[in-house]
Amino acid sequence: MTFFDFYPILLREMLLFRRKLLRIGYLFSAMVVPIVYLITFGFGLGRAVQMDGTDYLSFLIPGLIAISSMTNSYTWVASALNLNRLYFKSFQILVQAPISPSAIMVGEVSAGMVKGLFSAGLIIVVGLFSAEYFSITPLLIATLLINCFLFASVGVVTGMITKTHEDTATYNNFFILPMAFFSGTFFPIDKIPEIFRPFIWVLPLTHTNIVMRQTSLDTLGVISLFVLISYALVFFFAGRQLIKNYSE
Repeated sequence: MTFFDFYPILLREMLLFRRKLLRIGYLFSAMVVPIVYLITFGFGLGRAVQMDGTDYLSFLIPGLIAISSMTNSYTWVASALNLNRLYFKSFQILVQAPISPSAIMVGEVSAGMVKGLFSAGLIIVVGLFSAEYFSITPLLIATLLINCFLFASVGVVTGMITKTHEDTATYNNFFILPMAFFSGTFFPIDKIPEIFRPFIWVLPLTHTNIVMRQTSLDTLGVISLFVLISYALVFFFAGRQLIKNYSE
């Protein structure tokens, strides 16, 4: 696979994405959920509450970056792939083209990453102006990229296995939405009842939140980073295999 194999796929998605950027409604839709959380929890509690040795707003911003990048990387890929496969039938044309499954996978995931990074970038800008102790670190950027890659890959897997467009929303409600609330986004994991912690530690977003809030990796951070990369590789190759075996 060469760059020019997946570039047409990425270019197509970026042209569609550019058209959406011209719509004011898209910008608001990309930010509405994290901004609601920011106003409700961040500005509501603000600097009056201390969390993990810092003010709550500075604690919250990395979590909002994590869920925003997760939601947008996943949703746009899963929904678009599902529609292209089941309704527009354009995915079938893509599969029949002289393009390898790896190239299709890389193109779709790269497009999802761009959309996730865009929404996360909006939150980062807000955080830099509103949170006193929030700052951009190389570790945060690296984790953000891995997180976008991971959930864009999950989006491909979901888009390939769903039978109807409603199924995409079902996966979102049962997996993506719970992760947003129970993965350490709004409060530390040690505040969760112990009986639920084994389940929480399985969720990939939990490990994203852990690494994003560290300025330098400790032992837990190294383990969480390894878990994230492992999840990313597993879902990437699972998506590639689904594309390779596609015969609908």
